[in-house]
Amino acid sequence: MTPRETLKQWIEESSNIVFFGGAGVSTESGIPDFRSQDGLYNQEYDYPPEIIISHSFYMRNPKEFYRFYKNKMIFTDAKPNAAHLALAKLEAEGKLKAVITQNIDGLHQMAGSKEVLELHGSIHRNYCTRCRKFYGLDKIVESEGVPVCTCGGRIKPDVVLYEEGLDQRTLQKSVSYIRHADVLIIGGTSLTVYPAAGLIDYYQGNKLVLINKSATTRDAHADLVINDPIGEVFQEYL
Repeated sequence: MTPRETLKQWIEESSNIVFFGGAGVSTESGIPDFRSQDGLYNQEYDYPPEIIISHSFYMRNPKEFYRFYKNKMIFTDAKPNAAHLALAKLEAEGKLKAVITQNIDGLHQMAGSKEVLELHGSIHRNYCTRCRKFYGLDKIVESEGVPVCTCGGRIKPDVVLYEEGLDQRTLQKSVSYIRHADVLIIGGTSLTVYPAAGLIDYYQGNKLVLINKSATTRDAHADLVINDPIGEVFQEYL
């Protein structure tokens, strides 16, 4: 059997699948990985993305943080691709238990997924750091410079910046889903960003699937490796 045929059989036979996804799931919806520094990037910003998207930089230079954040991390026209839609369908069919994602774009929910654990937060949730008032994405998009609350406080996106810890409750739920999964499908991630990448160590089954266009550091540990675009792989499940 080909790797894709094996995957199809495992999905057909299972009712306890967990999906863990990274930036590669969103790039097929036209959202570039903000870590990729193109020539334009180097002309436009004085710092590498890891510096700009850090807690200390946000505190020190919120105006430049928001300039980068709006340009490189918010894509209001992005639509779910075949991978998002297929995962939502598998959940509706009772096969998929949860989607665990490193992405902050909300495309899984837009596709119809219900149990989505966002390890790095979401651009769709924003709050005032002074009074904790909640704001949607529109407020950020429409604001000039740094978004400000009605109380005068600064509004911060509910995304996990470098130097900030992951939400412990989300992390614990993710660990539990992975630990009890029959099939664990990992897609669109090179598994280099920790602590998220370390989550797969909790998987105890024998159906670990890695779907990524390029090789990952964990390929040797996987039971099945598919080096194809993730949307293309999931297209047949729609």
